[in-house]
Amino acid sequence: MRILIVEDEHKIAEALRKGLTQEKYAIDLAYTGTDGYDLATSETYDLILLDLMLPGMDGMEVCSRLRKEGIHTPILMLTAKNQVQDRVKGLDTGADDYLPKPFAFEELLARIRALLRRPTSNTGVIIKSGEWSLNTTTFEVENHGKIISLSSKEFSLLEYIMRHPGQVLSKEQIISHVWNYDSDILPNTVEVYIKKLRSKSLPIQTVRGFGYKMGEKNV
Repeated sequence: MRILIVEDEHKIAEALRKGLTQEKYAIDLAYTGTDGYDLATSETYDLILLDLMLPGMDGMEVCSRLRKEGIHTPILMLTAKNQVQDRVKGLDTGADDYLPKPFAFEELLARIRALLRRPTSNTGVIIKSGEWSLNTTTFEVENHGKIISLSSKEFSLLEYIMRHPGQVLSKEQIISHVWNYDSDILPNTVEVYIKKLRSKSLPIQTVRGFGYKMGEKNV
């Protein structure tokens, strides 16, 4: 899953990137409201972590503009301000949740997981597809009680596919959600990782000319 962090304090931004990368998320960073807005309107994200006090354009304005543009990506607003009126204003502007600084990283993770669950039919930390289950907390993939070992990127790719049951996902969609903006992606990168998942018996189905989905066999 791909997250955009918009935070002007570089140490905080880098700490968040490091921590969330270890949790298998693909991360892009922006240090100003203007850069964050530009990325959010030109790239596809599953969630945005948005600081309130930003140079160029503050978090409230970024959030408001994104909603007016019809971009409904979940937004978790981060701020040192903890007044009730600030929280209310942020939520009324279009933010989905509000986390005051300083915060525990574990709480941030819990709120991220809650927001990422909202658009899907899968609930909880377990995502299921047929005989397969994926745990977004322990990063375990299981089939009939057997744990399947996956690399970080293999796990992220499988999670994205399993979060869209029955949907055919193009290579472009997969790349935009699983890899960072500045990643050096070759045209056959997705195919390589799909083959790796299939080599571990995962039933990733190819819909020729369109993309991939969870299935029983290739067509």
